Amino acid sequence: MKKIVNDPERVVQDMIQGLVTAHPGSVKQLPDTTVITRKDAPVSGKVGLVSGGGSGHEPAHAGYVGKGMLDAAVAGEVFTSPTPDQVLEAIKAVDSGAGVLLIIKNYTGDVMNFEMAAEMAEAEGIQVEKVVVNDDVAVEDSSFTSGRRGIAGTVFVHKIAGAMAEKGGSLQEVKAVAEKVIRNVRSMGVATSPCTVPAAGKPSFELADDEMEVGIGIHGEPGIERKKVATADEIAGELTDKIFTDLDFANSDVAVMINGLGATPEMELYIVNGKVQAILADQGMNVYKTFVGEFMTSLEMAGCSVTLLKLDNQLKELLDAPSTAPAFYS
Repeated sequence: MKKIVNDPERVVQDMIQGLVTAHPGSVKQLPDTTVITRKDAPVSGKVGLVSGGGSGHEPAHAGYVGKGMLDAAVAGEVFTSPTPDQVLEAIKAVDSGAGVLLIIKNYTGDVMNFEMAAEMAEAEGIQVEKVVVNDDVAVEDSSFTSGRRGIAGTVFVHKIAGAMAEKGGSLQEVKAVAEKVIRNVRSMGVATSPCTVPAAGKPSFELADDEMEVGIGIHGEPGIERKKVATADEIAGELTDKIFTDLDFANSDVAVMINGLGATPEMELYIVNGKVQAILADQGMNVYKTFVGEFMTSLEMAGCSVTLLKLDNQLKELLDAPSTAPAFYS
């Protein structure tokens, strides 16, 4: 295993220290926690937004902390849910009296621990609501989930719910727009090589040099098929076909995200994007906005995911609203 780390058991703490020192004017770490918050948290009168999950998906989730997006992110150990007490500290740190919305990816540990934290916060008099993101169309259940997994589409939930909170929306309004995004966003990914959790020291799964896993999860969970490596055009077609069978995007305005899983050159992501754009045009869709890059990774896994979000005028306005989050300027 070759990784640029100090102690494999301290990668999360070291990462947080490096992140906070890179952006000292916008974020801070709560002492003795793995919680990163906005520098100005809590923001008076504003609904607080908290997300998080296991580390290894950078820039998710701490990269999305900033004005116009999240108020706090909670980092668990690599591919491991943060504990309820850490999530509770995040909730308390961003609550200004207007309530807090938890944005949770649909993984069993995340859902359980965030829900426990919400109950503890409510016992302390904090109003908490939650949404669960389940945009992955590949599989219905996996080793990590009951129901569909939450993957890169979560970033659109962060952005749009964050914009609604920033403009003064109530807790119920922020939750409602987050749920609208969840209803209208779909994703699917493919991997061409595995990743290695630092503390484990070996790849989490194996792929032959000429193989790819279609429908892979962001923790290396199995997809729907292992097959010979295909061309970028074929991969784009397979991923979008599966998305189209799940939700009707015909003649819609859409936002597109071509997301790298950690070790895929931007050259390859742009090649995939070219074909995705052609497919969408053929289907009569209008691409309102495109995002190409690394937004929800899996350590050094090679591969990509495609996310489509069906837009209306409200979602367009909120997607366009300004953000100062380090990983998502707009």
